[in-house]
Amino acid sequence: MPEARLLALSPLDGRYAGKVDALRPIFSEYGLVHARVRVEVEWLLALAAEPGIPELPAFPDAAAARLRALADGFSPDDAARVKAIEATTNHDVKAVEYFIKERLRDDVELAPSLEFVHFACTSEDINNLAYALMLREARDTVLLPALDGVVATLRALAQAQAAQPMLSRIHGQTASPTTLGKELANVVARLERQRVQVAAVALTGKANGAVGNYNAHVAAYPDVDWPALARRFVEGLGLPFNTHTTQIEPHDAVAELGDAVRRANTILVDLCRDTWGYISLGYFRQKLKEGEVGSSTMPHKVNPIDFENAEGNLGIANALFGHFSEKLPISRWQRDLTDSTVLRALGTAFGHTLVALDALARGLGKLTVAPERLEADLDAAWEVLAEAVQTVVRRHGLPNPYEQLKALTRGQGITAESMRGFIAGLDLPADARERLLALTPATYTGLAELLAREA
Repeated sequence: MPEARLLALSPLDGRYAGKVDALRPIFSEYGLVHARVRVEVEWLLALAAEPGIPELPAFPDAAAARLRALADGFSPDDAARVKAIEATTNHDVKAVEYFIKERLRDDVELAPSLEFVHFACTSEDINNLAYALMLREARDTVLLPALDGVVATLRALAQAQAAQPMLSRIHGQTASPTTLGKELANVVARLERQRVQVAAVALTGKANGAVGNYNAHVAAYPDVDWPALARRFVEGLGLPFNTHTTQIEPHDAVAELGDAVRRANTILVDLCRDTWGYISLGYFRQKLKEGEVGSSTMPHKVNPIDFENAEGNLGIANALFGHFSEKLPISRWQRDLTDSTVLRALGTAFGHTLVALDALARGLGKLTVAPERLEADLDAAWEVLAEAVQTVVRRHGLPNPYEQLKALTRGQGITAESMRGFIAGLDLPADARERLLALTPATYTGLAELLAREA
């Protein structure tokens, strides 16, 4: 491991660095500066396309292409130059403005536009759009594909185990049987619903100046329809336009995204804990990896470490997402600076979620089902048929069916023989009695298989 990783303060830059590489170009300092440059460039192009600004005529196609190339080809070395400028300005967005002017200064066609770089903008006109672009890219190109991979694995396992009967446990006690596939299908359905919610969050943007009123814009060009221009600009970036803001875009959409991801993560925590429990019960075995050690002292152990790792990282991510949703929509008066430092941690929350998804995918890939263990538990739980028997007895009008089965089964050791003996003594129609006598815990699964195959 390189020394930089050994000395990293965050595990995302140390132990887990290789698992979050896909997020580095998006949420790193380079990624933020890159997004700012893109927004500044597109704002300059939007101004040049506005007929009401005669001092800034439309750029020739070649000049516009060179301007966009400044953003498209932005490199870590370029970001380092911006940071060097920031060392003097002590202002990160102003440093981006100066960097762009520096690069345009010697371009004959673009140099006359220098003073329209960052024209009428507050820093937050740039920042809110930069973060929206970063969040959209991270969600659509990294987070959702990783989540989809886990869901696909769960769906395949649900289909494969659709008919495998399994004892349910309610309050930790034996309960009506299900199938292993149906329990996994439940998770698939929940995650698919939350995926829709995550993908549907509209990451809004604004470009309306220091307090959201286009004050400077109107002072310079009173005849320009600034709200219309700002809308075209923001929507041109692929973002919905927020018409009413203070200095900052209020971050409600960031909070919504954080809450949506947090709900999906909470479902995954539930999955991790249940799977951990099923491994403990012996329902799942884990494939061995050559050379891997489960314990420093107990050689026999094969620990469910992937599910534990995923659960822990999901917890860290959710703590951060929760803070985002609670803090970011709150700003004193027209703005305070607390959002600025909090937004820089967005990548950390996404990073821990990605590490968790990677661990979960790895853990799911190691699982094999132990049908003999599942079936042994079912065969030792004939009391679960009490529900079926008392429900059939109710249908046929026999007295006190629930109370009779409660007396027979509650806290009692029920065997196949004692259950069948009780059924045989019931005054039921012959066909109903025969159906109950043929029932076993393993066959008492209702429509579980059908529901599992619908996942």
